[in-house]
Amino acid sequence: MIKVLDKKKISYYSCIKELNIDDNKLYFLNNKNYGNENDNSNVIYTELNNHKFLFMGDAGVEVEQDLIEKYNLNDIDVLKVEHHGSKTSSCKGFINEINPKYSIISVGKNNMYWHPNKEVLDNLNQSNIYRTDEDGSIMFKIKDDKLRIEECAP
Repeated sequence: MIKVLDKKKISYYSCIKELNIDDNKLYFLNNKNYGNENDNSNVIYTELNNHKFLFMGDAGVEVEQDLIEKYNLNDIDVLKVEHHGSKTSSCKGFINEINPKYSIISVGKNNMYWHPNKEVLDNLNQSNIYRTDEDGSIMFKIKDDKLRIEECAP
């Protein structure tokens, strides 16, 4: 992709640590090269009206461990579960550390990988789990500092 952008002289950002959008900031936490596409996923953290959101991309267990060591990510309100709930991510230690109130798993119905993995679901058992294969589209709205969840059936 970068070769195409360079060839067409299209500007892009690389290795940014944060992005300001109006009064909000997105923090890009994964700045290490892990040598594989999934672990090199963007991991994005933001706070909106005092609610903590963590979007994990397709990052795996090694990235989770690095994040725990580098950042204070406890009591996350909304976790976008990494890699569709694959067994390569969402280890018990990481989930216990970040303690997500709500966990969103983006996954296709009857997918050939059998995502999400049962062990991942067990690791998330203290969280309110929403799955796109069962719940459809999931929207979070914040009004008067209260977080509200809306589902749109598949």
